[in-house]
Amino acid sequence: MITLADLRQRFEAAEVRRVKLGAFDLDGVLRGKYISLEKFYSVAESGLGFCDVIFGWDIGDVLLDNVKFTGWHTSYPDALAIIDLDSFRLVPWEPGTAFFLLDLFAKDGIPLTLSPRQLFRNVLKTAEDRGYKTYFAAEFEFWFFRENAESLRAKGFRGLTPVSPGSFGYSVLRASQNSELVTDILENMSAFSVPLEGFHTETGPGVYEAAISLDIGLKAADKAALFKTAMKEIASRHGLTVTFMAKWNAELAGSSGHIHQSLWSGDTNLFHEGEALGQYIAGLTTYLPQLMCLVCPTINSYKRTVPGTWAPINATWGEDTRTTAVRSIKGSAKSSRVELRLSGADINPYLAMAASLAAGLEGIERSLVPPAPVANAYATPGDAPLPKNLDAAIALFRASKMARKWFGDVFVDHYAATREWEVRQYEKAVTDWELARYFESI
Repeated sequence: MITLADLRQRFEAAEVRRVKLGAFDLDGVLRGKYISLEKFYSVAESGLGFCDVIFGWDIGDVLLDNVKFTGWHTSYPDALAIIDLDSFRLVPWEPGTAFFLLDLFAKDGIPLTLSPRQLFRNVLKTAEDRGYKTYFAAEFEFWFFRENAESLRAKGFRGLTPVSPGSFGYSVLRASQNSELVTDILENMSAFSVPLEGFHTETGPGVYEAAISLDIGLKAADKAALFKTAMKEIASRHGLTVTFMAKWNAELAGSSGHIHQSLWSGDTNLFHEGEALGQYIAGLTTYLPQLMCLVCPTINSYKRTVPGTWAPINATWGEDTRTTAVRSIKGSAKSSRVELRLSGADINPYLAMAASLAAGLEGIERSLVPPAPVANAYATPGDAPLPKNLDAAIALFRASKMARKWFGDVFVDHYAATREWEVRQYEKAVTDWELARYFESI
């Protein structure tokens, strides 16, 4: 546990002159502010006010009209934000800046269950109460472009220039040609306490994959969520933009956000041998359809989950296969794990990890038996289908007794409402496809 006295010493040693604070909203967007050192010391233990509108608007800051938690009817009051001192990091690309994550509470001190970080805490607490330790590691695919916020909009997000042309997966050459960017990412992420154990090109123009180092429970989710924001900040300093959209181009592969996970009892990895692995996998395959909108949270997510794109289309599992939603990786007593392959790079890591862990624990609690493993899930598309769009996923989520058991009615109803809002915005949009299809011919 880091104390305020510890931080004073660290701040002095690092010549910290300002503090950045932030909390992640339901879309995984980091919302926060800079504060002075004087302000930090005055609120470090008592907390500060933070407008609860971050749970009352969408990813584009448009106010929601279908939620009860906050709105004009509540006047968008402040939540109580408590600084998690243990989340302290220095921001290496912003010298003199310290960073902390916030935990959000109601005025009466009760944690806000709408907060993604708190939701994952709750699931982790249940796992801990049952005698389990949980480890996670996220890996993301993302695309670099020689664009900025202004040029993206000037081009209408079309005709963008990738950082490298052509498809060249696992290319040492391409990574070396962009070594200034790559080494800057590796060094800055390590200094930001988000170390990477792997970084390489994927197949496609300007696409890379990063594997974030393994960590326990909440720390792993913190690292995954902060990685996405940090990547955007580092890229901008190289005159680049990076996207974590699940599918930014219909002709190219989508971007995964796979989640590796293992369950431990003391020093024993329960996924190395024994019945817990099968029960956990059974929980995932049983409940993924009901929880898919937590794992695939956007309209765009479902453009990725189509056959032949390295993404799953059904709730299946297999031994070391890359077509299923769940992949069992049998390794050593230390490395044996489960990989959730359904999740894309557009995940909110807290929600996706919470959904995965809750489903697996439910499988263990109910002693579920997994279906037969498959080698090629694309060859059996009718088995255990997943929702094909966000609207269908929302309906399953709202009706899920399992989701309400693990996450509570308040969260389920609010989160479902935010996704329904997203569907409504999409339904009102006139897309490029519609214009090309109908404008002249119909």
